Parts: sequence; structure tokens; C-alpha cells
Amino acid sequence: MLLRSAPSLLALVLAVALQSPALAQDATGPIATARDAGESVDARNAREAIAYETPLPRGAPEQDYPLVAWCAALVEGHIALGRTLTEADDLDRDIIRLGGLEAADFRDALAAGRGRQTPATLAAAEAAAAEASAKWTPLMAQTDEAARSEAFGLFFGLPGRCEHAARRVRGNITTPPVTLDAAGLDEVGTPKE
Repeated sequence: MLLRSAPSLLALVLAVALQSPALAQDATGPIATARDAGESVDARNAREAIAYETPLPRGAPEQDYPLVAWCAALVEGHIALGRTLTEADDLDRDIIRLGGLEAADFRDALAAGRGRQTPATLAAAEAAAAEASAKWTPLMAQTDEAARSEAFGLFFGLPGRCEHAARRVRGNITTPPVTLDAAGLDEVGTPKE
């Protein structure tokens, strides 16, 4: 049974909330975030503040570079699981395509930031990616395609911080993330009056 074979993944899946904005992309380009589609710096800063104030799922690294590696590995595992489905529908195939764009974006950020990382940070990123990849192992081993399909459908996405961490790694942004207060938001993320 799926629930018995992968309790840690199910806990992760249930703990992860969709925090990322809607993504706009074409079939060939990288993910275009709302910022790329005309989002103001203030709006991006507000989203970043909320993302960094929201607790990460258990086991997710706090540092940006290892977090991006963790996020990439989770998306890549989800894609790999989806590719095992012989009865994938159009929505499944679109999720796999969009996941591929997202994973490529994370991998590009990791490549751009690699030379600036310490050996300890690189080791932490490698360990984080291995841990995230391992979460998919019991599901990939399922011989019951219905169980794999159910697990594929249960993956709700990544923490919003993944998107911002990738931007910060890519851009060599070393200043602390914007706080809720600096973004003009109260402790629950709504605009201050």
C-alpha cells in the first residue's frame, strides 16, 4: 500500500504548500516568473518576504544553494515518476513539461552559483539533493502503476522559497532576504495600513 511504503514522502507531500505564483512560459524557454511578466520590485519583494518567513518542510535546507539543489532533485524525481506512467493524460504530460522547465531553471541557477560556493556548501547541496531524490525511490519501485499515478498526483509543488533562492543564487545576491516589515507587510503577510 502506498501509505505504508512511503510515509516520509507522503508527510513531505502533505507538508508542502503551493506558494509559487502562476508560471508563464513557452515551450522552449525557461520559466518566466511573474517578475519577468511585469511584476514590480515591490511585489517581488513581498513574495520573497512571505516565502522566507514561511517555514520550510522538514528536511529542507535553510541555505539558498543547498535548497535549490533540494528543490531541483524533488522536481526531477517527480518528473521521473511521471515518466513511468503508461496511461499519462495531457495534464500529466503538461505537468512533466513544466516540471522540466522548472528543473532546468534550478540547474541553471546552481551552475551559475557553483563557483562562488564553499566546499562545505557544495557538499551540503549534494547531500540535500541525494536526500530529496531518495524520497522518490520507494514510489519508483512500486509495481502498481495506480499507486505511482496517485503519488504523482499528490505532489503539490515546492515551497515558494525555491524560486527566490534560485534567483538569489543566480544573481549572487548575498544580502539577507527582504523581511515582512521591510516589504510593508504585517506578521501574516498582509499589507500594513
